[in-house]
Parts: sequence; C-alpha cells; structure tokens
Amino acid sequence: MAAGTLYTYPENWRAFKAQVAAQYSGARLKVVSSSPAFTFGQTNRSPAFLSNFPLGKVPAYQGDDGFCLFESNAIAHYLSNDALRGATPQAAAQILQWVSFADSEIIPPASAWVFPTLGIMQFNKQATEQAKEDVKRALAVLNQHLNTRTFLVGERVSLADITVVCSMLWLYKQVLEPSFRQPYSNVTRWFVTCVNQPQFKAVLGEVKLCEKMAQFDAKKFAEMQPKKEAPPKKEKGGKEAAKPQEKKEKKKEEKKPAAEEEMDDCDAVLAAEPKAKDPFAHLPKSAFVMDEFKRKYSNEDTLTVAIPHFWEHFDREGYSVWYSVYKYPEELTLTFKSCNLITGMFQRLDKLRKNAFASVILFGTNNDSSISGIWIFRGQDLAFTLCPDWQIDYESYDWRKLDPNSDECKTMVKEYFAWEGDFKHVGKAFNQGKIFK
Repeated sequence: MAAGTLYTYPENWRAFKAQVAAQYSGARLKVVSSSPAFTFGQTNRSPAFLSNFPLGKVPAYQGDDGFCLFESNAIAHYLSNDALRGATPQAAAQILQWVSFADSEIIPPASAWVFPTLGIMQFNKQATEQAKEDVKRALAVLNQHLNTRTFLVGERVSLADITVVCSMLWLYKQVLEPSFRQPYSNVTRWFVTCVNQPQFKAVLGEVKLCEKMAQFDAKKFAEMQPKKEAPPKKEKGGKEAAKPQEKKEKKKEEKKPAAEEEMDDCDAVLAAEPKAKDPFAHLPKSAFVMDEFKRKYSNEDTLTVAIPHFWEHFDREGYSVWYSVYKYPEELTLTFKSCNLITGMFQRLDKLRKNAFASVILFGTNNDSSISGIWIFRGQDLAFTLCPDWQIDYESYDWRKLDPNSDECKTMVKEYFAWEGDFKHVGKAFNQGKIFK
C-alpha cells in the first residue's frame, strides 16, 4: 500500500483528487500545505524541492520510499486501488476518457469563468461569455451520460468521478447558481451524491452549492496584485519629461493580467508569507563547529582523524547524541527500496543540515533488514520538534538519547561513523550506509 507525503497549498482542488483517492484506497497520505512546513512560492522553489520536482509545481508527491511524482492525475492514479482505476481494460479506458474530458473540456472554461470572481485574474467579458457557453456544453454531455447512471463508470465511485467532481468544485461553489444549473439536474444529482460520500467529505468538508453567481470584483482584484514601490521621480526635465515614463508604466501595467493568466490555478491568490524564523535561534552559541567536523569526516580518515576530532571538540551542553531505530522492519522488502526510505528522509530534512549530522545504516538483506542510526543535533532535544517541516518521517523511528560520556555512546559513534564494527545491538550484517551532513 502506498505511503507518502503530498505537498500543496490549502484548498487546492488538484490535490483533492489524490486525497480523496487515498481515502478510498486506504493509502497512507500525509498532506503538507501550510507554513512553516510548506510555504508556497518559497519551499517549492528551493533546490531540495526542485531536485525532486523540476517544475516546482504542486501538488507533488514523495513516497516514504523516495518515489516522487508530479502532476495531479498521476498522483491520484498511483494512490488509487484497482476498483478506482477500473477492474477491466474497458472500464480503465472509460475512466481515462473522463479524466481527459475534465482536463480538456471543464478546467479551461471553468478557470476563465471562476478565476476573475476570486480576484486571481482580470475580467474579460468576451472570454467569460465564451467560458459560460463551453461550460454549458460540457454539462450537457455529462447530463446526457448520467441520465441512466449513478456514477460515470460502473456502479460505484471511480477515479473518473473523483477527477470530474474536483474539477467542477469551484464551478458549483462560485458560479453555478440554481437557474444556471437547472437544465442539468442529472449532473447536480450526481455531484451532490459524490460530495456527500464519507470519503469525499473527509477531504472537502461540507460543500455548499452556489446560491448567487459570483461576479468580478475590481477592488478585490486590485488587492490581490503584488504591490510595488513607485520609482523615484526625476526632477530634471519637469513635467513634460515625466510623461514618456508614465506611458511606459501604463504599458507595463497593461501586461500584468496576461502574466496572471499564466499562473496555475489558485497560485496567484496566495499572499507572500514571512520567512520562517531560525528554529535554533533560542539556543546559545556553541564552541563546537559542526562544519569543521564535517570537513574532517568527508576529507580525512574517519577512525584516526574525524572521530578523535569529534570527541575533542564536541560540546556536550550545546549538542546531543541520539540513537534511532526504524519501527517497522517487517515492512522493509528490497534493500534498494529501504535505502530510498533513508534518502527520502534526508531530502526532506535539507534545512536541518546546518545543525545536524547523522549516519544511518541498513543492516541485513532483502526481506530481512533493519534501519538504525546515530544522530547529532544542536541542543538537548530532538530537533524535529522545532519545526513542522521536519516532522514528516521522525515518528516512524524510535529515539533514545545517549550519554556522550558513556562507553556505549562512544562505541556506537565509532561503529556508525566508520561503518564497521560488531554492531552487537543489531544482530544483522552491515549492508550499506547513508550520511546526513
């Protein structure tokens, strides 16, 4: 069964598809959608995020095993089960047909009509009127198809229903007032049936149908636009010299709506959030220079240089040593997948690197393995609790704080840092290790 993390922003209907699919299939899905764990416009532009999702778009999915996916339909498909995807080749093809229908026939006109009412996009009367006609045509197709059917494909909810419902969500919430939707009673009956299923409700909550068609609000649109400081005025040349500059600025302003139209869905709605504070700002400075130790570890012999340097300079009050063990060894199958599990965790902890170091080792063989490691954190507590962004994986491990003065701690540091030793506490042979630095 799939298990992983979905990165998105709040109320993203594209992400809803994957979330509802997971509700039906039972896939374990953690949604990360708010600051500081995920700040749209910042997190999705970071090197760590772009290394997994080159377009920087959301929703984006990363499995606990490191498997990554972008594009909402692909994520929803992956998180579905066979019943949602279609039990026969014919059903699977029909489901794909309706998924494509949503992308090509519903989303473009729905966006052109709804986005101006949300203040995301400039209003264009001709484009809006055309969008209304295109929506009517799509509704007519759906209405005819649903005349003798409860769901789009087969006798139960499928990925076709999930995708089309989510694609129409903003239409029904913003603009499809009773008089407009009256000719398409089959569609409304189907939509209401779907959104009232427990699995939909768990994600969408109560969906209230539009009572009055929302209109473009010029004031709201102006408020949504990014504010820019006015350029300093040049006194030289007087009023006449300023006119060409005013014309240029007007031209620039006219181009703004086009730029907004290129933005994906509700991205333009999201206001810039303040940068997150340093989670370690409350801690006193330490004499232990982590970067210096990491350079020793990377470039010189581990046993004769790096480890002695570590213990010589280690600040026992400013840093702590922790031992971690993966809680679910019975779920570990092929060793390369288990290694992806470690790598995925490291990638999600990218911003922790400055204040931490770890050596995590996979022991054993295919279908008989375990994961454990030694972590060094700044401070005396588990660093994961300092930032929600770091809490995605750590609960899958048991954690034990070690006494840096004990023989046990020194032995484990030596073995885990050098990747050699008896590892008596494990009971399995060393397979491979990963370093977080």
